[in-house]
Amino acid sequence: MNRNKLTALLLSAMLLPFSGCAKGSGADSGKMRSDLTAMTCAHEMGVGINLGNTFEAYWASDSNATSGASMIGDNTPGDYETCWGAVVTTRECIDGYADAGFHCVRIPVYWGNMMADDGTFTIHDAYLARVREVVDDCRANGLYVVLNIHHYDEFLIKHFSKEEALDAAAVIWKQIAEYFRDYSDFLVFEGYNEALGSAPDDVVLSEDEAYDYVNEMNQVFVDTVRATGGNNASRILIASGYWTNIDNTTKEKFRMPDDPAGDKLMVSVHYIDNAFYWMNMVGGDRWIDYSRAQCDLLTERFTTENIPVFVGECTSIYTADHFIKHPKYETSAECLQFELDLAADCGFVPVLWDVNDNFYSRTDCRIKSEDDQAVIREVAQRIAAH
Repeated sequence: MNRNKLTALLLSAMLLPFSGCAKGSGADSGKMRSDLTAMTCAHEMGVGINLGNTFEAYWASDSNATSGASMIGDNTPGDYETCWGAVVTTRECIDGYADAGFHCVRIPVYWGNMMADDGTFTIHDAYLARVREVVDDCRANGLYVVLNIHHYDEFLIKHFSKEEALDAAAVIWKQIAEYFRDYSDFLVFEGYNEALGSAPDDVVLSEDEAYDYVNEMNQVFVDTVRATGGNNASRILIASGYWTNIDNTTKEKFRMPDDPAGDKLMVSVHYIDNAFYWMNMVGGDRWIDYSRAQCDLLTERFTTENIPVFVGECTSIYTADHFIKHPKYETSAECLQFELDLAADCGFVPVLWDVNDNFYSRTDCRIKSEDDQAVIREVAQRIAAH
């Protein structure tokens, strides 16, 4: 891609209004609380759930390397929303989230869906409008909503130079931020997903270079959103960790972005027990100790500095093959309880990773396991009571 062309696109995006900006919502008041800090927001978020494999689903091939555009079927929002096995998200599904005790819904989005493959990174109005419909359903239930760039961050980082990816991220975030600018502070933006810390396959970065890239991507996110003004000048934002990995993100080389808003930033990591989950060592003393040690790292690095930790993806179901023999915690619900209790005790925001008909049934609109439902209610009520 031509570097001068991308720079020109970025400058034009900063100077001209986005065609779909300032969309209001009858379900959202548009009000901002002047005294809302990131810590207070984190507490109010309670326990969250991901609308996974839905709006971040996409189709990619070598033919769309100009902008990462994804085009499926008739090129309608529903073609993408369902292409990884999800059903169309209904108001009843979102109502069920609220009824189950969740206070926050994370909506991962691949913004390249329906995008024209011309290198302008222009998000299709119809796709923005469909995401907005689900945001409105969440807000009608009083839920916090978190929107991010999901998988598309990986496309930008893997296919373009650092400078090009930074420029493209700014173009994308300006569109998102302007479109949702009038929403209240119950809408939160999260910069990216798990790709920060990566590079194109033919590029080798030193550790310092990799961290600099991570930090610059987060700074572009914050600067771009703040520059759109209105409610975005003080909206709660979530900076993404280095691969959202706890060990990498808690290193001193990871820096939180500078933010003129003050006390409005969180940091995002994923899976407190990740290493032991993939080693099939769930449920025993080493799993317990590892999870606690990971939380200690986060507490020391961020919580003590008044930066809330958003655990944007947590395991929702622990299948039998991930357990050690003779575990201390023998069932999935018991492990879920331990992990959510641990996150809640540390003041983190735990958000369960879930896909269609896994932990939660999007057709029956309920948590499938009564034991899991009891855990969610208990932890959510305990967080709210503190």
